Amino acid sequence: MPKHIASGLKYLAAVKLKDMGKTHQEIARELSVDRSTISHYLNGSNLSWNSIDVARTITELSPRDFLIMAQAIFDKPEQSRKIVKICQERNFVVNIEDSCIGCGLCVNACSMKAILLESLKAHADSIQCCGCQLCKDECPTNSIKILEI
Repeated sequence: MPKHIASGLKYLAAVKLKDMGKTHQEIARELSVDRSTISHYLNGSNLSWNSIDVARTITELSPRDFLIMAQAIFDKPEQSRKIVKICQERNFVVNIEDSCIGCGLCVNACSMKAILLESLKAHADSIQCCGCQLCKDECPTNSIKILEI
């Protein structure tokens, strides 16, 4: 079943990338599949509509639950990151306050690799943030604020 759900999530991502004007070749490269698979996805071939419905439901979960489900479905972390980033409908801005002590717990907690430590302070890339708030939960100084925009 996870492979069928993974195909459903890749289908949703392929449709989104196609709507953004990407070519089949660009979509295939982005999703790490061959071009013929993308053609099948976009033509609705070889896919279970139930798998697509389940995948759509997963994308509508809270950002944290969507991320956790994607990590459980895909073997490679970079693949789950791509799917979450492409399929996510919401955008977030991350603010890290001056009270940050540079402990790095947030960097380790961030599955999206949206936080880096520079000069003993955490810096976040809001574009990469999925809003899961795992980093915020790990911060001992409550210096991380994540807002939906």
